Amino acid sequence: MGGERQHYYGKHGTPQKYDPTFKGPIYNRGCTDVICCVFLLLAIVGYVAVGIIAWTHGDPRKVIYPTDSRGEFCGQKGTKNENKPFLFYFNIVNCASPLVLLEFQCPTPQICVEKCPDRYLTYLNAHRSQDFEYYKQFCVPGFQNNKGVAEVLRDGDCPAVLTPSKPLAQRCFPDIHSHKGVLMVGNETTYEDGHGFRKNITELVEGAKKANGVLEARQLAMRIFEDYTVSWYWIIIGLVIAMVLSLLFIVLLRFLAGIMVWVMIVMVILVLGYGIFHCYMEYARLRGEAGSDISLVDLGFQTDLRVYLHLRQTWMAFMIILSILEVIIILLLVFLRKRILIAIALIKEASRAVGYVMCSLLYPLVTFFLLCLCIAYWASTAIFLSTSNEAVYKIFNDTACSVAGKTCNPETFPSSNESRLCPGAHCQFAFYGGESTYHRALLGLQIFNAFMFFWLANFVLALGQVTLAGAFASYYWALNKPDDLPAFPLFSAFGRALRWGPRYHTGSLAFGSLILAIVQIIRVILEYLDQRLKAAENKFAKFLMTCLKCCFWCLEKFIRFLNRNAYIMIAIYGTNFCTSARNAFFLLMRNIIRVAVLDKVTDFLFLLGKLLIVGSVGILAFFFFTHRIRIVQDTAPPLNYYWVPILTVIIGSYLIAHGFFSVYGMCVDTLFLCFCEDLERNDGSQERPYFMSPELRDILLKESAEEEGKRGEVEE
Repeated sequence: MGGERQHYYGKHGTPQKYDPTFKGPIYNRGCTDVICCVFLLLAIVGYVAVGIIAWTHGDPRKVIYPTDSRGEFCGQKGTKNENKPFLFYFNIVNCASPLVLLEFQCPTPQICVEKCPDRYLTYLNAHRSQDFEYYKQFCVPGFQNNKGVAEVLRDGDCPAVLTPSKPLAQRCFPDIHSHKGVLMVGNETTYEDGHGFRKNITELVEGAKKANGVLEARQLAMRIFEDYTVSWYWIIIGLVIAMVLSLLFIVLLRFLAGIMVWVMIVMVILVLGYGIFHCYMEYARLRGEAGSDISLVDLGFQTDLRVYLHLRQTWMAFMIILSILEVIIILLLVFLRKRILIAIALIKEASRAVGYVMCSLLYPLVTFFLLCLCIAYWASTAIFLSTSNEAVYKIFNDTACSVAGKTCNPETFPSSNESRLCPGAHCQFAFYGGESTYHRALLGLQIFNAFMFFWLANFVLALGQVTLAGAFASYYWALNKPDDLPAFPLFSAFGRALRWGPRYHTGSLAFGSLILAIVQIIRVILEYLDQRLKAAENKFAKFLMTCLKCCFWCLEKFIRFLNRNAYIMIAIYGTNFCTSARNAFFLLMRNIIRVAVLDKVTDFLFLLGKLLIVGSVGILAFFFFTHRIRIVQDTAPPLNYYWVPILTVIIGSYLIAHGFFSVYGMCVDTLFLCFCEDLERNDGSQERPYFMSPELRDILLKESAEEEGKRGEVEE
């Protein structure tokens, strides 16, 4: 009977008589969806070609270094401005012009300088004085003092006035500060504009605001980067702790599945309960403190998130959120208590499968590595594409001019007709662009770059799902576990999924990931169009866009669910993607109650496990980085924003826990689908025995009998 049980299935899972040459449902297969495999290879070749073109034309320095009016980099090694790292604006007041928002460039000459000016000085005062040598370093390169004062200022060879400045993001901004509520630069409240007029400091403020608007985000990023530089090793320690806890939890789950699940449930409830208690204590502590009763709406957005922790309303919001989560989890546990017992049996079976294929716990590292390669290639290609434009020069003028805004050539501009039409105009670098065929195709290349990223990333995830499903399916369909398992089930499944040949399924993975990538790129395009339509007042267009975004979000979720189960069927039977998706869908629909109450209950339990690990590590990180652990109080580094390492540890811990639990999740899904297929194909008789283990058979068949009995009572 044992040999007949092992060799019951024929090609594509159809029943047949005993055949001593047949090895089981996961071995009898052929190459599927060859056309999609060819398309994927051609697309990868095209993607490499796009990368080579981008790397040939692109220049990432345009993102890193500021550029002067001639498009030359400041502070870049190997250039004539190597020792001039700062960008100086001749008249920063002009940066308050709307052109800053339209052209992303101030309509004033800009040069690279060694250091920012540290004194008040006008060109009129410096001319023919001992300060002129100091002043000349802020004039255009190659300036010769052979013109009159009026000609120099008209041609924009030198700034009309220097104001004390400080560098910010490699740009010189007026050193504006407040003294007793009065704005000052240096020790002055007004400044001379170089043309004999004195102006208020507020005009400098407006110009600096516009010039600095784009840089505020960069300044925030620099502070976050500083926090990472002093806390990175503690972040790594936190992630290692999360990995150890995840691995320990998985190992204990292998031997003590029932006990660990209940311990996990109790611990999650206790962690949430402690969170509620801590929020209440902080809420009570802030009672009566000055400024603690300000509402979040009145406070508005603050880059320093520590400000919010001094508000009672913040802790009240945290307490309400945690309380709602606590109540939801307790109610789910009460109503699903019987289903949890069945889910525990499924987790025990999954634990045995993982125990026989222990190397599957390390496979998420392979997926992570391949995803990192995809992200790195996509990001580098996107940067090189976005920086592959040529320098575009435009005519700028302080006053109205008919040719202002037109492109120009800085070398020929002084002798051009435009220069004579607008005597005070100057030709300076505006932005990076171009009019060639390549430059016009940049948007399409960026879309292709994003599309290929989605396709390859989904392919990597599909490869991981098929590999794990194949390994765990070989466990389910084995007669004597683990004797009938392949020597290396994970590597065998990986080879069947990836290798090119007459018995493999790269094309099916490419097909499934292609469908998902198309939906994802459509969602990206819809988001782009939605941003463009925000300024419009067409309510119907906004409503239509919202409906489309919602529909495609639902479609993506459904395709993800269908793909996952289709990949399991591919791993079991080796059918093509469409056949596998159809068979998986109808199989799940015929067992929809089991899917809802069994498979999803295990997902809920795994989610509790992730929350337990993330919550434990997150609480530890919070107390450490906020200097609340007395033993290591002096060890924690000083930070600008302590939420930076805490959030990093929490997100990293979740990804690590998700990586370990995803193996269990794929194992449960595979065993569940195999169980449904086994239940439909066999009846437990000697001629058609079940493949499921005795433990799983006892509890699942008992649950099926109870459900059939309830349905019979309802029909009567």
